[in-house]
Amino acid sequence: MKTQRFNKGSYNFKEKDDGGDEKSKKLGKLRFAFNKTIEPELKQFVLEGWNGEKKRSVNYRAGWDIDEHRISLGVLASRYGTDLENGLSDDAVKMSRATFGENILHTAKKRSEWLKFLENTLMGLNLLLWVCGMISIGAGVVQYMTNDMDDATGSLYSGVSLLVVVLIAGSFSYYQEFQSNRVMESFKKMAPQTVTVIRSGQRIQLDSTEIVVGDIIELNYGDKLPADVRIIECQSFKVDNSSITGESDPQSRTAICTDKDADGRKVEWSDAKNLAFFSTSVIQGFAKGIVIKIGHSTLIGRLAKLASSVESTESPIAKEMNRIIRLMTTLSLFFGVIFYGIGIWMKYSWLNALFFVIGIVVGNVPENLSVTLTIILALAAKKMAKKNCLVKQLHAVETLGSASVICSDKTGTLTQNKMSVAHLWFNNKIAEADTTEYAKGKGNYNVSDPGFLELANVGMLCSKAKFKPGQNVPILSMEAEGDSSEVAILKCMELQFGSVEEYRKNFPKIFEIPFNSISKYQISVHKSCGKEQGFMLVMKGAPERIVDLCSSVLIGEVEHVMDFKMKEQIKDTYLKFASLGERVLGFCDCQLPSQQFPDNFVFDENNFEIGGNALRFVGLMSLIDPPRSAVPNAVLRCKAAGVKIAMITGDHPVTATAIARAVNIISPGNKTAQEMANKIDTPPEIAKAAVFTGSELTAMSPEELQYCISIYDELVFARTSPEQKYEIVKAYQKLGHIVAVSGDGVNDASSLKKANIGIAVGSGTEVAKEVADLILLDDNFASIVSGIEDGRLIFDNLKKLIRYTMADNVAEMYCYWVYIILRVPLPMGTIGMLLSTLGADVFPAVALAHESAESDIMKLKPRDPNKDTLMTLPMLSYSYGQIGVLETLGGFFAYFCTFACNGWLPKDLLFSQSRFESSAVNDLSDSYGQEWSYDTRMTLEKQAQTAFFLSIVITQFANAICCKTRRLSIFQQGMKNNLMNVGLVLMISIPCIFIYTPYVNTAVSFVPLKYESWLASIPFAVFLLIYDECRRFFVRSGVSSWISKEFST
Repeated sequence: MKTQRFNKGSYNFKEKDDGGDEKSKKLGKLRFAFNKTIEPELKQFVLEGWNGEKKRSVNYRAGWDIDEHRISLGVLASRYGTDLENGLSDDAVKMSRATFGENILHTAKKRSEWLKFLENTLMGLNLLLWVCGMISIGAGVVQYMTNDMDDATGSLYSGVSLLVVVLIAGSFSYYQEFQSNRVMESFKKMAPQTVTVIRSGQRIQLDSTEIVVGDIIELNYGDKLPADVRIIECQSFKVDNSSITGESDPQSRTAICTDKDADGRKVEWSDAKNLAFFSTSVIQGFAKGIVIKIGHSTLIGRLAKLASSVESTESPIAKEMNRIIRLMTTLSLFFGVIFYGIGIWMKYSWLNALFFVIGIVVGNVPENLSVTLTIILALAAKKMAKKNCLVKQLHAVETLGSASVICSDKTGTLTQNKMSVAHLWFNNKIAEADTTEYAKGKGNYNVSDPGFLELANVGMLCSKAKFKPGQNVPILSMEAEGDSSEVAILKCMELQFGSVEEYRKNFPKIFEIPFNSISKYQISVHKSCGKEQGFMLVMKGAPERIVDLCSSVLIGEVEHVMDFKMKEQIKDTYLKFASLGERVLGFCDCQLPSQQFPDNFVFDENNFEIGGNALRFVGLMSLIDPPRSAVPNAVLRCKAAGVKIAMITGDHPVTATAIARAVNIISPGNKTAQEMANKIDTPPEIAKAAVFTGSELTAMSPEELQYCISIYDELVFARTSPEQKYEIVKAYQKLGHIVAVSGDGVNDASSLKKANIGIAVGSGTEVAKEVADLILLDDNFASIVSGIEDGRLIFDNLKKLIRYTMADNVAEMYCYWVYIILRVPLPMGTIGMLLSTLGADVFPAVALAHESAESDIMKLKPRDPNKDTLMTLPMLSYSYGQIGVLETLGGFFAYFCTFACNGWLPKDLLFSQSRFESSAVNDLSDSYGQEWSYDTRMTLEKQAQTAFFLSIVITQFANAICCKTRRLSIFQQGMKNNLMNVGLVLMISIPCIFIYTPYVNTAVSFVPLKYESWLASIPFAVFLLIYDECRRFFVRSGVSSWISKEFST
C-alpha cells in the first residue's frame, strides 16, 4: 500500500492506493487541516477591511512583468525621456508615438451586415431547407422538360415556398440581431474623451487617443484613466478597480515607490499602490502621474486580447439544430433510398423513381420549423427585454434555460453595489438599520435616543462625503463624493435627520487629520456652537484602535469608565459584525478643554496629541453592500429547479460567506467544510458547502478542482483572479454542466466568453458587454432566474412544436408511400400539402410559441444535453409510429369513404392508379359496373384529395390541443392561450375558404364537400385527444419508469 500526501495551502489531499475505484486512487479523500481559528481571521478582516485596504496575493496577469512601480521616479522619467514638472517636449512626443504607438484599443473587425444576413438565412436548419427547395425546383424543371406539367407545377410551388420560408425566417432572425447590436453601440463609452496633459510646461486638454508613453497627466474626481499610470504625487487619491479586480471597495493610491513589502519581499505590480490602470475611475482626491502603458500594452488591452483569443462555446440549441439537420437528412435519405429501390422493383422508370425520392426527402423536412423557431426565440428575447435583459444572440435565451450551474459575481449582481449602514451599537445594545433597496431610514431604534444622537453627531461631522449639487432624486439614488463608507453613513443620516450639510454648518470644521493605514483613524475638530463653547473633536476608525484610545464609554446619558470588561463586550460586538461580513467603524468624541485650546488656537498635526485628551467612546457602525431584495427568493427558485449557484468574487472570504448565507447560496443551517474543520474525524464529504480562496485554488490541480466542485453543492470562491474564474468555469464544463457566468469587469471577459452563456451587467465595462451573450441592464440576478424559466419554456415549446409539425409531415409522407406502393389514385396533391403545412398549420404553430409554462417547469432538473434532446427516440416513435399513423389512417378513411360513396370500393382502387389517371381511358368501370370518363374521374379524385386534406387538418386540430402540454393534463393547463384559440379557429376557417370559395377552390384543385366528409375524420380526432391524455397521465404518475421514459416527449 502506498500513501502520498500533497500539502496544498490549508488543505491536505491524501492519495491512497487501496484498491478502490479510479477516482479514489487518483484523488483520495479530501481532508481539511485548518491551523487558524476564526477569531484571528475576523481580526484581520476588521483591521484591513473597514477602509477598503485589502491585501491580495493575486497571481494573475502572468507574463506581464513590469518594474515601473519599483524604480525611482528619476529613473522612470529618464527611461521615457520626460520631465516630471514640464512633461514631454514636442519632439519627445513624436519619438514616443513612433516607439510605442497610439493609445487606441483596436476592436475586432466588424462583419458586414450582408454577411450577417447571409449567415442568418443560409446556416443551420435553413441550409437544409435551401437544399430541399433547390432540389424541388430542379425536379420541377426536369418534369416540365418531360411534359409532366402537373407534377412540374407542384414541384415548383413546393420549391419556391421553401425558399420564401427560409428568407422570412432569416430576415426575422437578422432583424432581431440588428436591433440588439444597435443597443450595444449606445453602450460604447469606455474610454474618456479628454485628459489634462502637461507638455513643454503647459497644461493642455487633449483627446485621450493622443497621449503617449511618458506624458504627465492630471487626474481629478470623476475622471477615467486614459492609460496605465505611475503616480508622481497625490492627495487622498482613491480609484475604483472593480473592472480589473472585481472588488467594489475604493483602492487608495500613493506616490511612494513600492519596491518591497513589510516582510522584505518583492512587491508584484498587482499589489503596487503607486499604479493606476486604464479605464478605472477616480472616486476621490487628486493625482498627477506619468503614462507608462498605452493601448494594447495596458493591462486592459492585454486582457481584452486574452478574451478575444478564447474560443466561444457552441450553444446547446445550435447543437440541437445541427443534430436535427443530421437526423432529418439521414432519415430522408434512408427513406429515399428504400423507396428508390421499391420504385425500381415495381417497374417505375428511374426518373420517376428519382422524383419519388425527391418528394419523400422534401416531404420529410418540417418546413415551418425554421420560422417558428425564430419566432419563439425572438418572442422570448422581447419578453426578457421587458425585464431589463438585453439578448444579443437569440440562441442565448434557450441556453440559459439549459444552465445547470450559474457562476455569479457578487458585487452589483447579488448585491446592490452600494455600501449601507447595517448595524449600530450604542447604549451597549445592537440596533439594525434599514438596508433594503428602497430604505426609508427606519431602523429598530429611537432616533431621539441621546446615545444615538451622539453617535450620529460624530458620524455626520467626521466625514468628507457630500452630495453633488443639483440633484432632485431620492436620497439613496443621489450621487455623492467621498469614500464609500462615508457616503453610506451620509445617506443613513440624511434619511434620519434631513440635510446633513445644513447640520454641519452649525459645527464649522477647523482642523482635520485624514485616515492613514498606520494610525487607522480619522480626526476632525469643529467649532462648538451649542451650550458648550470651544472645540469639539470627533473621530472614527478601526474599532480596536478607537477602543484602545478611549477612557470612557457613553451609555444613555451617562459616561462609564472604559474598563477591561467593557472593552471585551465591544470587541465581541465588532467581531460579531465582522463575522457577518460587515465592515466595522468605531466612533468617539471629546470636548476639548478651553484652557488648553482657546478660540485662537492654531491646530497642526505637529502640536496636536490625542493621548492627552479624554476620549469618549460613543458607538459602532457596521456597513455592508447588502443583497438585492429579490435575490434570496431567486436563488431558492434556482435550487428548486436543480440549478447550482457558485459565487465567484474577489472580495474577502468572510464577506463572501456572509453574503452567500444572506442570499441562500449557502442554505440556512448548512455548515461549510471550513466551519466543520475543528470536528475530529469529520470527513469533508459530510459538509454540503465550502469556501475556497484564490491561494487554495492556486495549489489545486485541475483534477482536484473538479473533484472539489463535484462533492459540494454550495460553493463560494473568494479572492479569486480572472484566470481562476476561467478555470472554475472550465472545470464545471468538464463535468458536463451547462455553465452561465455573470460578470462586469474586463477581468471577467475570458470567463464570459468561455461560458456556455456569458451574462454581463449593464453597469459593467464594454469589454465584458462585447463578449457576453446577454446583458442585465438593471444588474439584477433575479433577471437571470426569469431567463432560466423563459429558456426552459422555449425548449418545452420547441419540443411541442416539433411534435406538432412532425405529425403532419409524417402523415403526408405516409400518404406518398401508399401512393407509390399500392398505386392508388393520388391521395393528396402538392398544393394540398403546402396548404396544410404552410397554411392551416402555421397559426397553431406560432401560437405554441406563446404557450405559457407548465406549472412544474421550475421544479424539474436541468435537462441533460446529451440525453434530453429536441428529437429523442420516444419523440420519433410518437411522431412516426403513433400520431403520424393515426392521422394517416384518418386521412385514408375519409379518402376511401369519398370513393365508396361514389361507387369505388377500396379493393378496386388498389393498383389502379395508371388506368384511373390515364386521359386515354374514358370508360373505366367502378365497383358496380358504372363507367367513368377521365374528367369525371379527375373530379372525383379532387374530391377525395379534398377529403384527405380536410381530415389531416381536423386531426391536426386535435393534435394542436394535445401539444399544448408535455406532462400536464390539458384540463390542468387550460385553454388560456388566446392566440392558440384564435389559431384553432383560423385553422378550420382557412380550409373552408379554400374548399368552398368559388374560383379559389378551382385554383387549388379542391371541390366542395358534403357534411358527411367532415364526420369521417372526427372519430380519429377524438381518439387522438383521449389517447394523448392517457399517455400524459402515465408519464406524470410514474407508474412505470419504462412507460415514463418511452412515452415521454
